[in-house]
Amino acid sequence: MSTLDKDLAGLATEASHPRSAELDRMSVAEIAAAMNEADATVPGAVNRALPQIVPAIEAASERMQRGGRLVYVGAGTPGRIAVVDASECPPTFSTPPELVFAIMAGGPSAIVTPTEGAEDDAEAGIAAVDEARIGPLDTVVGIASSGRTPFVIAAIERARELGALTVGLSCNVGTRLSAVAEFAIEVAVGPEVLTGSTRLKAGTAQKLVLNMFSTIVMVRQGKTYGSLMVDLKPTNHKLRDRAVRMVAEIAEVPRERAEQSLVETGYDVKVSVLMLARGLSQAAATTRLAAAGGRLRPALEGA
Repeated sequence: MSTLDKDLAGLATEASHPRSAELDRMSVAEIAAAMNEADATVPGAVNRALPQIVPAIEAASERMQRGGRLVYVGAGTPGRIAVVDASECPPTFSTPPELVFAIMAGGPSAIVTPTEGAEDDAEAGIAAVDEARIGPLDTVVGIASSGRTPFVIAAIERARELGALTVGLSCNVGTRLSAVAEFAIEVAVGPEVLTGSTRLKAGTAQKLVLNMFSTIVMVRQGKTYGSLMVDLKPTNHKLRDRAVRMVAEIAEVPRERAEQSLVETGYDVKVSVLMLARGLSQAAATTRLAAAGGRLRPALEGA
């Protein structure tokens, strides 16, 4: 048995869960109850990791404020979760696709067609970071349930060499990924109901943490007004209706006036709010918003 195999065998995420020792003998109701019981422990594990999560997000926010990007690196399930989180940023916050994106071991085709061997290719991890032109302003978050995935570790090591802020997110304690990253986040979820299937509790934990990363970083960039997504792209009926409701609420005007203004501005929520709340022309509202760095609150409340 190789050293890597021994390390893997000793991981908590590879251990058997006592609740599911007779999984194949259990009824559907019993399995569902066991899985639900296990899933309920994940938020607590994330909560215990908040002292590690918070400073990493603060540092990532500061880098993005100076023009940096948020880049996820993963293989298998963690990579797919990263792709999902990154892909939600453009419609939610009107960000360009290159601002928050994911590097997936095995390339884009691995998102739908598993190429699990790609996770062992350390050289490919280095090459992917170089191809993405990672630099000192960027934040690179490596995600690996085990914390020992060669592709991810090599990518994080290379990103750190290039001066990027590096974060290692794993679901075990004292991992190799934690050792090579500047910020270590270890969400210890323990054994899975289906032994070694880290798409379960570990995957849920990773999604919760990445939700925090992308959402909080964007909030800190002024992409919201309170809890409202004022930078969303209203590309369908639901989102257009949400835009109308936001403008009406913030500017304190009837829905009809909000919708009319949005049509005039091409559904720019922030410009519409400024026009209605401050009695500005579209050009003046656009200028005022730009002077506030695109942040609605200072544009709206400032002198």
